[in-house]
Amino acid sequence: MPAEADDVRLRPVTESDLTVLEGLDTDRALSEPFEWRGFANPGARRERWERDGYLGARDSLLVVSLPDDTFAGIVNWRAIASSGPPGVFEIGILLLPEHRGKGYGTRAQQLLADYLFATTPANRIEATTEIDNLAEHRALENAGFVREGVLRGRGFVRGQWQDGLMYSRLRDDPPSAS
Repeated sequence: MPAEADDVRLRPVTESDLTVLEGLDTDRALSEPFEWRGFANPGARRERWERDGYLGARDSLLVVSLPDDTFAGIVNWRAIASSGPPGVFEIGILLLPEHRGKGYGTRAQQLLADYLFATTPANRIEATTEIDNLAEHRALENAGFVREGVLRGRGFVRGQWQDGLMYSRLRDDPPSAS
């Protein structure tokens, strides 16, 4: 399932990607200032890849790559529990520092939302972000997401509880301009 635009592609994780993924768990410089959550077991990345290739029933992860297959980051999604078919998905993104600020985040999140609407019964795709992550606010809005509101005390980030913002894109929303 590759999904792609002119300058960004979403593709499954390969074994050669595991080194970069493991780095996300051991090198805070790759995910700061917004995504660092502390050191994690880097061996868990290989275990997960060997189990399901990061394409699981509960949650999944794809690589954001450039046309030359350069690893630029990751996107992920998970179904939010509901009583019927999976109608709501939460998505996330992490781009490596050298690939930020180039529009890749907008296009990757737009591609992911389009993919989920095309291949699942999803009615709603949602994303949360820190209140001071202005680049992510712009990326989500440019990808067709609508800001819904402030989530007070949403996450423990950089040693303190911080507010977050909720964004969503509905199946019936008009396509994004990007």
